[in-house]
Amino acid sequence: MDEIRGDETRSDATRSDPSGGAGGGAANDDGIRGDAAGTAAVPLSVLDLVTVGQGRTATQALRTSVDIATLTEQRGFHRFWVAEHHSMPGVASSSPAVILAHIAAQTERIRLGSGGVMLPNHAPLVIAEQFGTLEAMAPGRVDLGLGRAPGTDGATAAALRRSDRLNEGADDFPQQLAELIRFLDDDFPDGHPYARIHAVPGPVQATSPGGVQSAHRPPVWLLGSSGFSARLAGTLGLPFAFAHHFSAQNTIPALDLYRESFRPSAALDAPYALIGVSALAADDEREARRQVLTGALSMVRLRTGRPGLIPSPEEAAAYEFSPMEREFVDGWLANVIHGTADEVRSGLDDLAKRTGADELMITANAHGGEARLRSYDLIADAYGLPAAP
Repeated sequence: MDEIRGDETRSDATRSDPSGGAGGGAANDDGIRGDAAGTAAVPLSVLDLVTVGQGRTATQALRTSVDIATLTEQRGFHRFWVAEHHSMPGVASSSPAVILAHIAAQTERIRLGSGGVMLPNHAPLVIAEQFGTLEAMAPGRVDLGLGRAPGTDGATAAALRRSDRLNEGADDFPQQLAELIRFLDDDFPDGHPYARIHAVPGPVQATSPGGVQSAHRPPVWLLGSSGFSARLAGTLGLPFAFAHHFSAQNTIPALDLYRESFRPSAALDAPYALIGVSALAADDEREARRQVLTGALSMVRLRTGRPGLIPSPEEAAAYEFSPMEREFVDGWLANVIHGTADEVRSGLDDLAKRTGADELMITANAHGGEARLRSYDLIADAYGLPAAP
């Protein structure tokens, strides 16, 4: 399969701007960079896991996700991403493209994307078609974030891929990425087996007789929790999103590697990195601790092979953690910024300063939607973001 070339990473901005105007000091019109709002030092965005709490349905969880997307759009957050997970009762985001299509119909400005789609689980053509469709639904505000992990356990990954050769999918990630970008740009070379295959909706409609379809396509992001995707994103000149919320010890090394590896491309002439961070604000410290403990207990169960619905605050408070579980929880919560709005703002500001991240993508994990909505409202207030109408 084709190797990835620098010109395969061009963004929709550079397709329409012959000057290639994606410069670090240029206006943020490349579909990648965001603008900080209020008193925030960097753009603030949202990663939503469509969590399902005990006593709640997936329908309610999805409605909450719409509510969060509309609220954060009104409050001036930059992006809203959802992530692909499978076989997890407490996470109803197995189909990012379907969820994003629904949210696109309920929003007008906020960028929508995947954080991410797990590329080895899918044929590249299918992803190109899905995100070409999303781009047609919400022109100019769709991001395609890609990961190489399965987003689940090995058995489920084998069922998704119809193969038990899981390492092969991860090892082939660069080649799969090259193929996907070719489909997005509709530029397989003459003689290639896929030269006459087109992802529709897509650029082919603009070049067909009488065609008026936009040639723009979603910017591609690489996601990671280690050095592999950091180096690949840097080498290709792509934006990079790091999962600080579950791999905090690797954040600074991965960002350093990304920046050291970065080569300017038609998509970016300077590195652009966002980090995902768990953060939850409440009206007082005690309530914040009560809410984040539900996510910590959920992670204990997931890591010990017992995935389930997100427990209620009452169950989490009453749960008797073993010494090993307590050690895990203490370590987990050390990387969850929680407390009052002012405390969360201070924690986010410190994290942005320590890591040099260009954007913070906040995920608020709790049992109920009310706590998550309240958290985003409080954070927006703390940074002086626009008030909801």
